[in-house]
Amino acid sequence: MQTFTHKLSNAQEAELDQEEQEKQPMTGGLDACGDAASPGAAEKNGSVHLKIPEEAEVKFTGLSKEELLRVAGTPGWVRTRWALLIVFWLGWLGMLVAAVVLILQAPPCRDLPELNWWNKGPLYQIGDVQAFSQNLKGETADLEQLKVKGLVLGPIHVAPADQPKDLRFEEISPDAGNLEQFKGLVKAAHKKGISVVLDLTPNYRGSGSWFSNVSVTNSALVFWLDQGVDGVQLAGVERVASVVPLLWSDIRAIVQNGTEERAKKRVLIGVTERTSADEVSSLLSSTGVDLLLSGVLRAANTDATERAQSIQQLYSSHNQSRLAWSLGGRADGHLATLGGPALLRLHQLLLLTLPGTPVFNYGDEIGLEDEGTNFPKMLWDSEQQEERESSRRLFQALSELRGRERSLMFGDFLLLYNSSSSLAFLRSWDQSERYLAAFNWADEAATLPLSLPALPQHATVSLSTDDGSPASNSKVQLEALRLGPGQATLLKFPYSA
Repeated sequence: MQTFTHKLSNAQEAELDQEEQEKQPMTGGLDACGDAASPGAAEKNGSVHLKIPEEAEVKFTGLSKEELLRVAGTPGWVRTRWALLIVFWLGWLGMLVAAVVLILQAPPCRDLPELNWWNKGPLYQIGDVQAFSQNLKGETADLEQLKVKGLVLGPIHVAPADQPKDLRFEEISPDAGNLEQFKGLVKAAHKKGISVVLDLTPNYRGSGSWFSNVSVTNSALVFWLDQGVDGVQLAGVERVASVVPLLWSDIRAIVQNGTEERAKKRVLIGVTERTSADEVSSLLSSTGVDLLLSGVLRAANTDATERAQSIQQLYSSHNQSRLAWSLGGRADGHLATLGGPALLRLHQLLLLTLPGTPVFNYGDEIGLEDEGTNFPKMLWDSEQQEERESSRRLFQALSELRGRERSLMFGDFLLLYNSSSSLAFLRSWDQSERYLAAFNWADEAATLPLSLPALPQHATVSLSTDDGSPASNSKVQLEALRLGPGQATLLKFPYSA
């Protein structure tokens, strides 16, 4: 009985031990404190210890040279390479053909005309040196800001009125300065890109421009050309050209013929009082001058229609490089007086947009008026400073625009509209931006119907003479272009094929 009891007790203990072992967690080699258990303990608790091998790094080495050569030579790759090569060359040839077609279909560009320095910007006349400044040192910095290309100076030689015996071409009148000052002026002007033209009209203080027995001598012309002047201006050219043609031929040869030492061309400017477009056109042909200043635009009782006809006639008969436009010559007065101060800006815009060379008197940029003399003192600072500066800014902007835009510098001229008091014309060159200039001389507003096939429906305001007009870069309708009293405007629109 005891033996049975003992065995039963041992069996129960064994069962309890087995149950306790099954209750123990499988810690994976960690004891109750989290430390690594001994191998014996791990085995007692039934935990399994596994060793996972590290994954080996795989490197891509690509195909070897021998393998590439074997693959490249297979028929499939050969066909693929040829197909890609053919596609490349077909694409290249296609683009080449497309470019050639575009070039052939595009309108050809016009050759640029040959321009002389006097075609590239306005000329600025100073007929009386003392009226402009104290002496021949001048104000070339101001002229540079106005984008002036040429300064027409004088006459400055000694010439007592109607006294041919005392005429001295090679001597500067004391009230104008001296030779050293003149040389300094020429040098300063040339540094700023401004050419200098000297007026050598003999009897400029007397009743007639030319004497019957005295003329510009060859030695006088050579003397002044040697001083660096870039041209000569002479008044009354119709008289000398017809009365003494041999003398005129000599003058032309000396001034207009270039030399190896001086490649820059020199200009011969003629001045005439003729106002008829027919007479001016005839003189321009017969005298052979490079430019001819006339009274075409200032003829008495000339309305906008007659003015437009004169412009069209001269433009149709001569290359525009020989046309010159002004309202007043050296001794005729200033723009604000000849055309009226209210129309000063209108006439500035007109002269700077016509086909040819614009010519101004000193002070025309600020509205200088003749007050009892055709040679008033230049106003460098005055009471009406704001108004004069406004006129000067418009002059400068127009002059700069003319020197930059091909359509304005040498573009074609097309008359669009004219009436007794209104005028509009178009300036265009090849594929450059187009410029449309419109003018109203009347005291009341005017509407110009500009609806021609060559024009778009709208254009952009570039410059205007009226402060109350649409601002620059604003759009206006051309079909009914409205201009205020005495207003002029310059519009622009792009080329359209």
